[in-house]
Amino acid sequence: MDIRLPGPIAAYFEADGNRNADAVAECFSEDAVVKDEQNVHAGRTAIRRWKAEASTKYSYTVEPFTIEVEGNRKVVTGHVVGNFPGSPVDLRYFFRLTDEKIAELEILP
Repeated sequence: MDIRLPGPIAAYFEADGNRNADAVAECFSEDAVVKDEQNVHAGRTAIRRWKAEASTKYSYTVEPFTIEVEGNRKVVTGHVVGNFPGSPVDLRYFFRLTDEKIAELEILP
């Protein structure tokens, strides 16, 4: 199923798919926060490091298949397949956007 994602979210998934940690980090505001696997990554530099480490540790693909609005966040559910424990899995990506940038991302099963 093809879904229409807001610009910053579409850019995030495209950069992630290309394993481009710099481009992923550019999707976020300077003071953005990412919560993933019970860790918090605050600021664009930490977010770049998080994505670079994840990309070298595992090989994976993400196919977003739904988007919903929950309060002030957009929730994208994606099918993730790769060489990580528990693959494949559907993950929910909770995005909060500010000024065409991602201000917050929380990734949950």
